[in-house]
Amino acid sequence: MEFEKRKSATLASLNSTESDKSPKGSLDIPIIPLINTLNKNPNYFTTSSCSGRISILSQPITPIPSLQTKKKAKGGTWIFVSHDPANPDSLVSLLFSSESTQSPKSELVFRFEPLIIAIECKDLSSAHSLVSLAISSGFRESGITNANKRVIIAIRCSIRMEVPLGDTHKIMVTPEYVRYLVQVANEKMEMNRNRTERFLRLLQSNESMLEGDNSNRLSPTNGVELACDHLQLDDQSQLTYGKAPENQSGFVGSPGFNLPIAHIEIVGEPVEKLFLWGHSACALDNADHKKVIVCGGFGGLGRHARRNDLLLLDPYSGNLETISTFGCACPSPRLGHTASLVGDLMFVIGGRTGPDKILSDVWSLDTTKNCWKLLQCGGSVFPPRHRHAAAVMGSNIYVFGGLDNDIIFSSFYVLDTINLHWKEIPVSGDWPNARHSHSMVASDSQIFMFGGYDGGKALGDLYSFDVQMGQWKKEITAGKNPHARFSHSIFVYKNYLGVLGGCPITQHCQELALLDLKLCIWKHVTLKSVGKDLFVRSTANIVGDDLVIVGGGASCYAFGTKFSEPAKVSLLHLMHSHDDYMPFKNQRQYMIGQNGGLKGNKVENSQGHQLEHIPNISETESLCFNDNVPHINGQSHMIPLHCVLQLEKKYAKQGKDILKKFGWLDLGRKAYSEEGGVHICFPVCQELFAVFHERSRHSRDAIDQENKIPLSKPLSQDGYLLNKLSCSEALTLLHEYGAILLEDKVVETKKTAMSPLKVMTEAITSLVGKKGLPAELLEELPTRWDRIDDIVILPATSFKNILWDSIAEELWLIVAKSLKAHRLARQGPVAATGTRDSTLEILVGDDGWVNHKENGILYSFDVTKCMFSWGNLSEKLRMAKLDCKDEVIVDLFAGIGYFVLPFLVRAQAKFVYACEWNPHAIEALRHNLQSNSVADRCILLEGDNRNTAPKGVADRVCLGLLPSSECSWVTAVRALRREGGILHVHGNTKDSEECQWTDHVSKSIYEIAKSEGYCWEVSIEHVERVKWYAPHIRHIVADVRCRQIQR
Repeated sequence: MEFEKRKSATLASLNSTESDKSPKGSLDIPIIPLINTLNKNPNYFTTSSCSGRISILSQPITPIPSLQTKKKAKGGTWIFVSHDPANPDSLVSLLFSSESTQSPKSELVFRFEPLIIAIECKDLSSAHSLVSLAISSGFRESGITNANKRVIIAIRCSIRMEVPLGDTHKIMVTPEYVRYLVQVANEKMEMNRNRTERFLRLLQSNESMLEGDNSNRLSPTNGVELACDHLQLDDQSQLTYGKAPENQSGFVGSPGFNLPIAHIEIVGEPVEKLFLWGHSACALDNADHKKVIVCGGFGGLGRHARRNDLLLLDPYSGNLETISTFGCACPSPRLGHTASLVGDLMFVIGGRTGPDKILSDVWSLDTTKNCWKLLQCGGSVFPPRHRHAAAVMGSNIYVFGGLDNDIIFSSFYVLDTINLHWKEIPVSGDWPNARHSHSMVASDSQIFMFGGYDGGKALGDLYSFDVQMGQWKKEITAGKNPHARFSHSIFVYKNYLGVLGGCPITQHCQELALLDLKLCIWKHVTLKSVGKDLFVRSTANIVGDDLVIVGGGASCYAFGTKFSEPAKVSLLHLMHSHDDYMPFKNQRQYMIGQNGGLKGNKVENSQGHQLEHIPNISETESLCFNDNVPHINGQSHMIPLHCVLQLEKKYAKQGKDILKKFGWLDLGRKAYSEEGGVHICFPVCQELFAVFHERSRHSRDAIDQENKIPLSKPLSQDGYLLNKLSCSEALTLLHEYGAILLEDKVVETKKTAMSPLKVMTEAITSLVGKKGLPAELLEELPTRWDRIDDIVILPATSFKNILWDSIAEELWLIVAKSLKAHRLARQGPVAATGTRDSTLEILVGDDGWVNHKENGILYSFDVTKCMFSWGNLSEKLRMAKLDCKDEVIVDLFAGIGYFVLPFLVRAQAKFVYACEWNPHAIEALRHNLQSNSVADRCILLEGDNRNTAPKGVADRVCLGLLPSSECSWVTAVRALRREGGILHVHGNTKDSEECQWTDHVSKSIYEIAKSEGYCWEVSIEHVERVKWYAPHIRHIVADVRCRQIQR
């Protein structure tokens, strides 16, 4: 009722003859039809509006403090305002009038502001629907601005313009420039008017949808409107995100069937490197590798930007590594490109490297040598494009569609990767219309293409191209077709073609659409995930029996940008049809057979002992039952709703690891022991039954009439590699461990643990409220922190306001307790001194000495006095893998032993000279040499290395100083033996200037050697990209080989 009362009062004021509170005092005439249409709808009413305006604002140079807010508002008055296109001559006359003025000096700003409407909605569902319509009309910054007691949305876009002209005493621009500004503003006004009229038409055509019951419309995740990567939508089917019809839930005829999404726990490189969209990925699925190569995209670690990184993901171990390539050439940062694997070569085609920089280049990566090559292709001219699709057939890559600014392609090209020859394929058959953001995949002699965006609406059509016939065909399929979409992924697994994700998005779950390529029937499966996944512009690759999903996301109004975590889905049990689905009615124990099936009645373990049935139980609500599922052997069976896998205690650890790896462990319930700890019962998901049945179905011919399964020799229990384990081998191992499935009679649910961030936020919110401090302080709470030993280190940007000092004593103890830290510190800037001291401040605790173990090496140091870089881990590991057992090494910037210790402990260096001038680092290094038992093979040289470093002794010199070590390049050359050696030269450089930097290093070292009387050949053996130091600034290491030339 409160909504209706507020709406009634607002409409009454609109109909009043009195002026409203706006500067103009009344509604803008151009949007009265839109306002009336909105206010007639029972779910909405407008609270403020502007149709869009061109204006010149005069505002004081000295800000006028506002009493209502802490922000300083300049205020000001309009000297010109129009809600229609402006006359340039009128503005020129106004600005360049010959009349003098005695008014106070003020700034003059020329502005164009597009339409903005604030609307109160009856509920969140109504708000989601209206925001969707607004975004599809071009108002892409629309979103929910308040969802507490009142649901308020703002309809707006970003085509505004604001240009300073000078001040009232002197105009700083020419009349010609003013005319140009008016011309641009008038064009924007026309764009604004078109979007407004489009919004009105959509409102009128969707009136019944907006007035009706919204309960069946799926809104975007978490009540946040997603802009779907800024693509405009214009199709009613995209806006009514309704719940799928009941026959779409799960496999056709199998209601409720779903597959779990298992998020991959990333080790090695930070997982944020995979927070991407618009990237490409290829699966290396062979005897040597079962990994995924990820190339380019938008997002990544730190500042989100277009990338040209090469990442290698092992989906089973979760190891992520950056691929270091040889040579200077590499593709520019890009997104919207394609990557296709032909043999050992990955071909990257096209993409977008800037707003107007669309590419047509072709690069190849030799995956065996990690070497990029820019290819010069002949034949037909291949126009620049991005958001196209590609599929591999033999040694040919087929490319369809794509986008180049406003041009959407329907052209179809094939690249002969052997002869590097492009050919445009002539139109034939049911030629698909122009599109971008679609997907293609090859299967047998056909290429399948699904969906996309044609500039006005999302597409839901499926085409196939017969490579042998050279013709397109629009496929006619049975079953419920997938909804129209774009920016999705497509794959082929055995005889299924799968379609995943895309835009428009759905809520609560992801649907996987599967086309049986033999029967041409669509089936639908729900993907069950613990988190919120957004598979828009993600990649999906088949590795073994798993679907590996990387990246995906969207820009999100008011709440930033969302990326999805890497995940995988086991597809092994997709192969069973509904007719073979196996329910169970009578309660019994099921032992996993060697062939993976469920064995009831007479069940034999590997020792041959029969297992007696557990007493039957009656049918209760705790058992799931489906009358539509066919009976097995004339009997009706059912699966218990909650099951556990019983294992002997000695096999519990291995069994749990297997269950976790394949997503079979139910993390929502607790494990428990039985028989005094003899057996451990692990809660498992029902998906396990489908896997068991799939295995038993394939081995049905091997089962005799007594229902016994012949067992082959079991796998060895010793030394199996979990990361390399297939689903079939996992089931065999569980059998070997004597695993038994039982009904879970305990069903003890785990309490959802609060994250440390949530615990800290709630505690500090309470403290701030109790102390009467402003709630704005909570914006300074950290969302991330580092932990080393028992110290949690907060970022320098947290708790900056001086008001925190008034509650510091209570505050820091609360933070430490929330984050479970014995000691607490806050990071400060690196001291601008030659010794680069740490300025970290201890907040809780007595001192900053810590012990940190890394790669089997112990580092001890005082974090308040010495720096420690997590980003250098990959480089330390690289140095540790070198074979230096007969080498003498000089480290010119030893620090606490960042590289000295890996050289000595792991690389087995013969001897190391360690140069350092920071007394705190020297103290730590001396301690670390003793702790790692390598002090006898190292001499510590205190002071400036230009004075202390030895000469003519080194086989290898390390120069690990950032941003540049050039100050000691002469020292490094002098330290090498006369025969030469290797220099590891660290430095920072712009990502676009890597080649120039390496050339400078090579030439400089050559000139220095020549001046020292050495006759050396100097070459760059390898360039290691260590980490991003700052936006577009990369920390790299050049391995410089110096060889004596024989005269």
